Amino acid sequence: MTHIAIIQGHPTSGGGHFCHALADAYAEGAFAGGHQVRFITVADLDFPLLRSKDDWDKAPPPAVIAEAQRTLAWAEHLVIIYPLWLGGMPALLKGFLEQALRPAFMRGGAGAGASWKTALRGRSSRIVITMGMPAFAYRWYFGAHSLRSLKRSILSLVGIGPNRHTLVGMIEGMSDGKRTAWIDAMRRLGKRAR
Repeated sequence: MTHIAIIQGHPTSGGGHFCHALADAYAEGAFAGGHQVRFITVADLDFPLLRSKDDWDKAPPPAVIAEAQRTLAWAEHLVIIYPLWLGGMPALLKGFLEQALRPAFMRGGAGAGASWKTALRGRSSRIVITMGMPAFAYRWYFGAHSLRSLKRSILSLVGIGPNRHTLVGMIEGMSDGKRTAWIDAMRRLGKRAR
């Protein structure tokens, strides 16, 4: 049994988007596989953006972020799902990651100079990105730059790995059969906690 935290990074609250359907399918598969799942729905969290290094370094996190940090600490596997907006993750998801991955949390409460790879070491991740363009264009022409940045500059930096990904392209014109195939694929990934 694996503890899984699904971070729903779509900035629209209330569901109804393909990202929400993919997250729900992953959770269904995980439950069927005997895993435990907790959701962090970023659109439902009320938190300010960080505006200074001093706030990031020293200010206590808002209560909703502290709760999310407890979920991250509980999890053994993270699933981060979001739509590609302007070539990257939506600003709300980036703001959440900045809030949640503050230095005090990442050093596990240790003082300055402690490694960032302490609080979340040993966890794995699955990143699921939906987009209007073909996934191969994002990968080959654009170099999947925002995915690489998330993997290298955020997840690997804090000790998370391996970091696998799923890119879902052409969602606006996707047939019902193709949507069903993606939903089924997410259920299979959830069942295996991968």
